[in-house]
Amino acid sequence: MSGTMRPPLRSFLFIPGDSEKKLAKVAGCGADAVILDLEDAVLPENKPRARALVSAFLAAAPRGARPTRYWVRVNPFDTGLMLQDLAAVMPGGPDGIMQPKTNGPEDVRRLSHYLDALEAAHGIEAGSIQILPVATETAVAPFTLGRFADAGLERLAGITWGAEDLSTALGASTNLDANGEWAFTYKMVRSLCLLAAHASGVQAIDTLYVDFRDDAGLRASCRAARAEGFSGRVAIHPAQVAGINDSFMPSAEEIDHARRVLAAFAASPGAGAVGLDGKMVDIPHLRQAERVLAQAEAFGG
Repeated sequence: MSGTMRPPLRSFLFIPGDSEKKLAKVAGCGADAVILDLEDAVLPENKPRARALVSAFLAAAPRGARPTRYWVRVNPFDTGLMLQDLAAVMPGGPDGIMQPKTNGPEDVRRLSHYLDALEAAHGIEAGSIQILPVATETAVAPFTLGRFADAGLERLAGITWGAEDLSTALGASTNLDANGEWAFTYKMVRSLCLLAAHASGVQAIDTLYVDFRDDAGLRASCRAARAEGFSGRVAIHPAQVAGINDSFMPSAEEIDHARRVLAAFAASPGAGAVGLDGKMVDIPHLRQAERVLAQAEAFGG
Protein backbone atom coordinates (compact mmCIF):
# COMPACT_ATOMS: atom_id res chain seq x y z
CA MET A 1 0.00 0.00 0.00
CA SER A 2 1.31 3.43 -0.93
CA GLY A 3 1.64 6.48 1.28
CA THR A 4 -1.12 9.05 1.49
CA MET A 5 -0.61 12.78 1.29
CA ARG A 6 0.32 14.41 4.60
CA PRO A 7 -2.03 16.20 5.26
CA PRO A 8 -4.75 15.50 2.65
CA LEU A 9 -4.84 18.16 -0.02
CA ARG A 10 -7.93 19.57 -1.67
CA SER A 11 -6.50 22.19 -4.03
CA PHE A 12 -3.38 22.20 -6.21
CA LEU A 13 -2.80 25.60 -7.83
CA PHE A 14 -0.56 25.75 -10.88
CA ILE A 15 2.02 28.57 -10.81
CA PRO A 16 4.16 29.14 -13.93
CA GLY A 17 7.75 28.68 -12.85
CA ASP A 18 9.01 31.54 -15.00
CA SER A 19 6.68 34.20 -13.53
CA GLU A 20 8.25 36.16 -10.68
CA LYS A 21 5.01 38.11 -10.28
CA LYS A 22 2.90 34.98 -9.73
CA LEU A 23 5.50 33.30 -7.53
CA ALA A 24 5.42 36.37 -5.29
CA LYS A 25 1.69 35.85 -4.66
CA VAL A 26 1.92 32.23 -3.51
CA ALA A 27 1.78 33.04 0.22
CA GLY A 28 -1.73 34.45 -0.03
CA CYS A 29 -3.23 32.08 -2.57
CA GLY A 30 -5.06 29.88 -0.04
CA ALA A 31 -4.31 26.62 -1.87
CA ASP A 32 -3.45 23.50 0.08
CA ALA A 33 -0.53 23.07 -2.34
CA VAL A 34 0.98 24.97 -5.23
CA ILE A 35 2.51 23.31 -8.28
CA LEU A 36 5.53 25.26 -9.45
CA ASP A 37 5.35 24.41 -13.13
CA LEU A 38 8.38 23.72 -15.29
CA GLU A 39 6.41 21.90 -17.99
CA ASP A 40 3.47 23.06 -20.11
CA ALA A 41 3.17 26.57 -18.65
CA VAL A 42 6.76 27.39 -19.63
CA LEU A 43 8.00 27.89 -23.19
CA PRO A 44 11.10 25.87 -24.14
CA GLU A 45 13.33 28.93 -24.29
CA ASN A 46 12.22 29.99 -20.79
CA LYS A 47 12.84 26.68 -19.01
CA PRO A 48 16.37 27.53 -17.77
CA ARG A 49 15.01 30.76 -16.25
CA ALA A 50 12.08 28.86 -14.70
CA ARG A 51 14.44 26.34 -13.10
CA ALA A 52 16.51 29.14 -11.60
CA LEU A 53 13.46 30.99 -10.26
CA VAL A 54 11.85 27.89 -8.78
CA SER A 55 15.15 26.81 -7.21
CA ALA A 56 15.55 30.22 -5.55
CA PHE A 57 11.90 30.24 -4.49
CA LEU A 58 12.22 26.88 -2.74
CA ALA A 59 15.48 27.84 -1.08
CA ALA A 60 13.93 31.03 0.31
CA ALA A 61 11.28 29.06 2.22
CA PRO A 62 12.71 25.92 3.83
CA ARG A 63 10.48 23.04 4.76
CA GLY A 64 8.52 23.79 7.90
CA ALA A 65 8.45 27.50 7.13
CA ARG A 66 6.16 27.48 4.10
CA PRO A 67 2.64 28.94 3.92
CA THR A 68 1.52 25.91 1.89
CA ARG A 69 3.05 22.80 0.36
CA TYR A 70 5.37 23.34 -2.57
CA TRP A 71 5.21 20.81 -5.38
CA VAL A 72 7.05 20.98 -8.70
CA ARG A 73 5.80 19.71 -12.05
CA VAL A 74 8.86 18.54 -13.93
CA ASN A 75 9.11 17.74 -17.61
CA PRO A 76 8.39 14.13 -18.66
CA PHE A 77 11.03 11.51 -19.39
CA ASP A 78 10.69 11.67 -23.16
CA THR A 79 11.80 15.33 -23.27
CA GLY A 80 15.21 14.58 -21.77
CA LEU A 81 14.69 17.51 -19.38
CA MET A 82 13.58 15.78 -16.19
CA LEU A 83 17.04 15.30 -14.72
CA GLN A 84 17.88 18.96 -15.34
CA ASP A 85 14.66 19.94 -13.57
CA LEU A 86 15.36 17.68 -10.60
CA ALA A 87 18.98 18.78 -10.30
CA ALA A 88 17.81 22.39 -10.11
CA VAL A 89 14.97 22.03 -7.61
CA MET A 90 16.02 19.25 -5.28
CA PRO A 91 18.45 21.35 -3.21
CA GLY A 92 15.39 23.37 -2.12
CA GLY A 93 13.52 20.30 -0.89
CA PRO A 94 10.17 20.39 -2.68
CA ASP A 95 7.33 18.67 -0.86
CA GLY A 96 6.42 16.66 -3.91
CA ILE A 97 6.89 16.13 -7.61
CA MET A 98 4.04 16.10 -10.10
CA GLN A 99 5.05 13.71 -12.86
CA PRO A 100 3.32 14.38 -16.20
CA LYS A 101 2.69 11.96 -19.06
CA THR A 102 3.44 8.83 -17.08
CA ASN A 103 2.92 5.59 -18.99
CA GLY A 104 2.43 3.56 -15.82
CA PRO A 105 3.82 2.59 -12.41
CA GLU A 106 7.29 1.86 -13.78
CA ASP A 107 7.72 5.52 -14.71
CA VAL A 108 6.85 6.47 -11.13
CA ARG A 109 9.29 3.86 -9.82
CA ARG A 110 12.06 5.27 -12.03
CA LEU A 111 11.44 8.79 -10.74
CA SER A 112 11.41 7.45 -7.19
CA HIS A 113 14.88 5.97 -7.70
CA TYR A 114 16.11 9.38 -8.83
CA LEU A 115 14.61 10.95 -5.72
CA ASP A 116 16.27 8.34 -3.49
CA ALA A 117 19.68 9.44 -4.74
CA LEU A 118 18.94 13.16 -4.73
CA GLU A 119 17.49 13.13 -1.21
CA ALA A 120 20.66 11.44 0.02
CA ALA A 121 22.85 13.91 -1.85
CA HIS A 122 21.08 16.95 -0.40
CA GLY A 123 20.47 15.75 3.16
CA ILE A 124 16.72 15.48 2.74
CA GLU A 125 14.78 12.96 4.82
CA ALA A 126 14.63 9.71 2.87
CA GLY A 127 11.28 9.10 1.20
CA SER A 128 9.82 12.43 2.25
CA ILE A 129 9.30 13.83 -1.26
CA GLN A 130 6.09 12.42 -2.69
CA ILE A 131 4.96 11.83 -6.26
CA LEU A 132 1.66 12.67 -7.94
CA PRO A 133 1.53 11.16 -11.45
CA VAL A 134 -0.73 12.50 -14.17
CA ALA A 135 -1.64 9.01 -15.22
CA THR A 136 -3.82 9.31 -18.35
CA GLU A 137 -2.01 11.66 -20.72
CA THR A 138 -0.69 9.08 -23.17
CA ALA A 139 -2.57 6.49 -25.19
CA VAL A 140 -0.96 3.58 -23.32
CA ALA A 141 -1.33 5.02 -19.80
CA PRO A 142 -5.00 4.11 -19.13
CA PHE A 143 -4.20 0.43 -19.74
CA THR A 144 -1.71 0.45 -16.83
CA LEU A 145 -3.84 2.16 -14.17
CA GLY A 146 -4.84 -1.11 -12.56
CA ARG A 147 -1.20 -1.95 -11.87
CA PHE A 148 -0.66 0.93 -9.44
CA ALA A 149 -2.41 -0.90 -6.59
CA ASP A 150 0.18 -3.69 -6.44
CA ALA A 151 3.24 -1.67 -7.46
CA GLY A 152 4.43 -0.92 -3.92
CA LEU A 153 5.20 2.72 -4.68
CA GLU A 154 5.88 4.21 -1.26
CA ARG A 155 6.15 7.76 -2.60
CA LEU A 156 2.82 7.59 -4.42
CA ALA A 157 0.65 10.28 -2.85
CA GLY A 158 -2.28 10.32 -5.24
CA ILE A 159 -3.26 9.81 -8.84
CA THR A 160 -4.66 12.47 -11.12
CA TRP A 161 -5.74 12.53 -14.74
CA GLY A 162 -5.55 14.91 -17.68
CA ALA A 163 -7.74 15.36 -20.73
CA GLU A 164 -5.90 17.97 -22.76
CA ASP A 165 -2.70 16.05 -23.43
CA LEU A 166 -4.65 12.83 -23.95
CA SER A 167 -6.76 14.40 -26.67
CA THR A 168 -3.55 15.61 -28.32
CA ALA A 169 -2.06 12.12 -28.08
CA LEU A 170 -5.18 10.71 -29.75
CA GLY A 171 -5.31 13.33 -32.48
CA ALA A 172 -8.80 14.28 -31.27
CA SER A 173 -10.33 17.59 -32.28
CA THR A 174 -12.09 17.86 -28.91
CA ASN A 175 -12.45 15.99 -25.63
CA LEU A 176 -16.07 17.08 -25.16
CA ASP A 177 -19.36 15.68 -26.43
CA ALA A 178 -22.21 17.59 -28.06
CA ASN A 179 -23.51 18.65 -24.63
CA GLY A 180 -20.19 20.10 -23.52
CA GLU A 181 -19.51 17.19 -21.13
CA TRP A 182 -16.50 14.90 -21.25
CA ALA A 183 -16.71 12.56 -24.23
CA PHE A 184 -16.90 8.84 -23.47
CA THR A 185 -13.15 8.16 -23.66
CA TYR A 186 -12.39 10.87 -21.11
CA LYS A 187 -15.19 9.80 -18.76
CA MET A 188 -13.75 6.30 -18.93
CA VAL A 189 -10.17 7.27 -18.04
CA ARG A 190 -11.44 9.58 -15.30
CA SER A 191 -13.31 6.66 -13.72
CA LEU A 192 -10.27 4.42 -14.07
CA CYS A 193 -8.15 7.06 -12.34
CA LEU A 194 -10.64 7.20 -9.46
CA LEU A 195 -10.62 3.42 -9.10
CA ALA A 196 -6.84 3.17 -9.36
CA ALA A 197 -6.33 5.77 -6.64
CA HIS A 198 -8.68 4.07 -4.20
CA ALA A 199 -7.27 0.64 -5.00
CA SER A 200 -3.83 2.07 -4.18
CA GLY A 201 -4.98 3.74 -0.95
CA VAL A 202 -4.12 7.26 -2.12
CA GLN A 203 -6.00 10.42 -3.01
CA ALA A 204 -7.92 10.73 -6.28
CA ILE A 205 -7.35 14.22 -7.67
CA ASP A 206 -9.70 15.49 -10.37
CA THR A 207 -8.41 17.38 -13.38
CA LEU A 208 -8.76 21.11 -13.97
CA TYR A 209 -11.99 23.00 -14.64
CA VAL A 210 -11.15 25.12 -17.66
CA ASP A 211 -13.45 28.14 -17.22
CA PHE A 212 -11.93 29.94 -14.24
CA ARG A 213 -14.61 32.65 -14.39
CA ASP A 214 -17.44 30.16 -13.79
CA ASP A 215 -17.38 29.80 -10.01
CA ALA A 216 -20.86 28.29 -9.78
CA GLY A 217 -20.02 25.69 -12.41
CA LEU A 218 -16.73 24.88 -10.71
CA ARG A 219 -18.38 24.38 -7.33
CA ALA A 220 -21.11 22.16 -8.78
CA SER A 221 -18.50 20.10 -10.62
CA CYS A 222 -16.36 19.75 -7.49
CA ARG A 223 -19.31 18.71 -5.33
CA ALA A 224 -20.19 16.05 -7.90
CA ALA A 225 -16.55 14.88 -8.00
CA ARG A 226 -16.43 14.63 -4.20
CA ALA A 227 -19.67 12.63 -4.19
CA GLU A 228 -18.03 10.17 -6.60
CA GLY A 229 -14.95 9.76 -4.41
CA PHE A 230 -12.46 12.38 -5.58
CA SER A 231 -10.81 14.26 -2.72
CA GLY A 232 -9.21 17.23 -4.45
CA ARG A 233 -8.73 19.11 -7.69
CA VAL A 234 -6.19 20.95 -9.77
CA ALA A 235 -6.69 24.73 -10.15
CA ILE A 236 -5.44 26.81 -13.06
CA HIS A 237 -6.25 30.21 -11.54
CA PRO A 238 -6.21 31.60 -7.97
CA ALA A 239 -9.89 32.47 -8.33
CA GLN A 240 -10.68 28.74 -8.31
CA VAL A 241 -8.99 27.91 -5.00
CA ALA A 242 -11.78 28.95 -2.63
CA GLY A 243 -14.42 27.10 -4.64
CA ILE A 244 -12.34 23.92 -4.66
CA ASN A 245 -11.48 24.10 -0.97
CA ASP A 246 -15.09 24.75 0.04
CA SER A 247 -16.55 22.07 -2.23
CA PHE A 248 -14.26 19.30 -1.05
CA MET A 249 -15.10 19.98 2.60
CA PRO A 250 -17.97 18.05 4.16
CA SER A 251 -20.99 20.31 4.60
CA ALA A 252 -22.36 21.18 8.04
CA GLU A 253 -25.30 18.86 7.32
CA GLU A 254 -22.96 15.97 6.44
CA ILE A 255 -20.91 16.50 9.58
CA ASP A 256 -24.04 16.60 11.74
CA HIS A 257 -25.41 13.44 10.14
CA ALA A 258 -22.07 11.65 10.57
CA ARG A 259 -21.99 12.51 14.25
CA ARG A 260 -25.50 11.21 14.69
CA VAL A 261 -24.60 7.95 12.91
CA LEU A 262 -21.66 7.44 15.28
CA ALA A 263 -23.85 8.29 18.27
CA ALA A 264 -26.49 5.79 17.15
CA PHE A 265 -23.92 2.99 16.93
CA ALA A 266 -22.37 4.02 20.25
CA ALA A 267 -25.80 3.67 21.85
CA SER A 268 -26.12 0.11 20.53
CA PRO A 269 -22.76 -1.60 21.17
CA GLY A 270 -22.18 -4.66 19.03
CA ALA A 271 -25.03 -3.88 16.63
CA GLY A 272 -24.39 -4.34 12.91
CA ALA A 273 -27.28 -2.06 11.97
CA VAL A 274 -29.22 0.62 13.83
CA GLY A 275 -32.22 2.82 13.14
CA LEU A 276 -31.78 6.52 12.42
CA ASP A 277 -34.51 8.88 11.22
CA GLY A 278 -36.74 5.96 10.30
CA LYS A 279 -34.07 4.24 8.21
CA MET A 280 -31.63 1.44 8.88
CA VAL A 281 -27.94 2.27 8.69
CA ASP A 282 -25.25 -0.40 8.78
CA ILE A 283 -21.48 -0.75 8.93
CA PRO A 284 -20.76 0.84 5.50
CA HIS A 285 -22.69 3.92 6.69
CA LEU A 286 -20.61 3.91 9.88
CA ARG A 287 -17.36 3.79 7.92
CA GLN A 288 -18.53 6.63 5.68
CA ALA A 289 -19.47 8.70 8.73
CA GLU A 290 -16.01 8.10 10.19
CA ARG A 291 -14.42 9.26 6.91
CA VAL A 292 -16.53 12.42 6.84
CA LEU A 293 -15.52 13.36 10.39
CA ALA A 294 -11.85 12.55 9.75
CA GLN A 295 -11.89 14.77 6.69
CA ALA A 296 -13.60 17.59 8.55
CA GLU A 297 -11.04 17.37 11.33
CA ALA A 298 -8.14 17.34 8.86
CA PHE A 299 -9.40 20.56 7.27
CA GLY A 300 -10.31 22.22 10.53
CA GLY A 301 -14.06 21.90 10.01
